[in-house]
Amino acid sequence: MKEIKFLNFLYLIFIILLTTSKLNAEIIILSSCDNKKDGFLKNEYILDLEQSLMTRNFVYNNKTFKKYRVTDLSVKKKNTSTKFIYQEDNKILTDKIGYPQFYTQLLFEIDNPNI
Repeated sequence: MKEIKFLNFLYLIFIILLTTSKLNAEIIILSSCDNKKDGFLKNEYILDLEQSLMTRNFVYNNKTFKKYRVTDLSVKKKNTSTKFIYQEDNKILTDKIGYPQFYTQLLFEIDNPNI
């Protein structure tokens, strides 16, 4: 009887420690990301916090590929892009790309699934 109580106590302590500790990952992988404008067969973001790099791997579906191929012959169906990232408060931001008047920057909020 004492062994069962002791094992239950250890199990309870283990659960409490497991749920209260915050885990920090060096690499965050966001896969199967949806996009309201374009269609993808594969769309994933890999955030490497240790090296401060974001790698995006994506494959256009046929409809989206044809749409972009009409205006730009250099468009490929399977693509990879890499950008530098940095962390501010609870946000992970990519470098700004483009002209000062119009630029693109991705914002990943920690504990939020939207990009």
